[in-house]
Amino acid sequence: MKRRAVICFSFSLGIAQALPPEAMSAGEGTTQQQGKEAFTQPLRTLSRADRREFSVGNAFFRENWVIAPATAVNRDGLGPLFHARSCDACHLNDGRGAPPAGDEVMTGLLLRLSVLNKDGIPAQHPVYGGQLAVRAIPGVKPEAEVQVKWIERDEVLSEGEVVKLRRPEFVFRQWHYGEPGPGLMVSPRLSPPVIGGGLLESLPETTLASLADPNDKNSDGISGRLNQVRNDLTGKLAVGRFGWKSNQPNLRQQAAEALAGDIGITSELHPEESFTAAQTAASSQQDGGLPEADKLMLDRLESYLRGLSVPARRNTGDPMAQQGAALFEKLRCAACHVPELKTGDTHSMQELRGQTIRPFTDLLLHDMGAGLADGRPDGEATGTECRTAPLWGIGLTGVVNRNVFYLHDGRARTLTEAILWHGGEAIAAREAFKILKRQDRDAVLKFLESL
Repeated sequence: MKRRAVICFSFSLGIAQALPPEAMSAGEGTTQQQGKEAFTQPLRTLSRADRREFSVGNAFFRENWVIAPATAVNRDGLGPLFHARSCDACHLNDGRGAPPAGDEVMTGLLLRLSVLNKDGIPAQHPVYGGQLAVRAIPGVKPEAEVQVKWIERDEVLSEGEVVKLRRPEFVFRQWHYGEPGPGLMVSPRLSPPVIGGGLLESLPETTLASLADPNDKNSDGISGRLNQVRNDLTGKLAVGRFGWKSNQPNLRQQAAEALAGDIGITSELHPEESFTAAQTAASSQQDGGLPEADKLMLDRLESYLRGLSVPARRNTGDPMAQQGAALFEKLRCAACHVPELKTGDTHSMQELRGQTIRPFTDLLLHDMGAGLADGRPDGEATGTECRTAPLWGIGLTGVVNRNVFYLHDGRARTLTEAILWHGGEAIAAREAFKILKRQDRDAVLKFLESL
């Protein structure tokens, strides 16, 4: 059967081009933008009303919050403890963050914290909470000063190719509110791209459940499973979809969590400030009103995140990229990085319904082995499990972000390094990649760069 080309309009270029179905990453809403703004585009199908909400949400996403009190009453309330001043500071151009270079204070990388309570259940640290604040407003000290050191080793591939792999080591040079004590669990989280969030939110739970195989009944060594997390809107458990460990069930909750933990901004879902009772200097600072991000702002941020498109695949007709796609399947990378899924028909945004999308993820938790383990549970996710990261748009990372870092802590500087860190359920695929002929490995990379 012949494939039918799809006409996709590029608003940024003012032209229409025919795209093959496999290039339509975001279904009918796919953008053809390929420059540094490739991740900032709205779904092509958004209505005029949705585009207005998208634009307002875009402004909220990019503007810096300021210290209260301020004349900008709708943007004051920063901190008093915080990680960054805006969403865009971590997700530059809606892309991924970068680990700190040298002694600079981290922005695109953050550290989640927890300890085991008396019942052996992971809980927030009594003094430092659930996330380390590396910045603070005047009159308040940040929680700690951290330096990242990189430990390198060599990995040898077929034909004598040597790849240097590195992993981070976090050195806490000073804790400003006292030593945290024993048992502190630290999990680094690199800011991921935020493209296509509405489409991932619209995937039916039944679809995700059908991809799960927690007991590995088919004996293929891959046993992805759902993370069940609290939905703060309903008070019930729901399927996790967002975050490195699928610890958030929807975009609204993800946005509210980031406002609270990253910027120190309260909302209807997080009405209390993020500092703890032990941080008395923080408690004496003036807030920006409660909540600091009102319902309208949260609504517009949600509309923005739901309305972000995904750039079209490039070079789909390139023979080398096609060879790489076949190898991607043969190596069984696609068992977790599922190429194609279909959104449901019940989402509140009509533009997100019934779309065939190509995110290259199953949104499931997989055991990634000791090499990538952070040792910190999150919901039902264990310390060795991570969500399958979507791969759509990955080939434009360097164009959008002006740097290239992959995996949950930014340790990988190339796609090859990222592949070689895969362990656990992906160890067979990793080992098979290592023994490929070099030209075949290059073909796999060519395919990934086309996404």
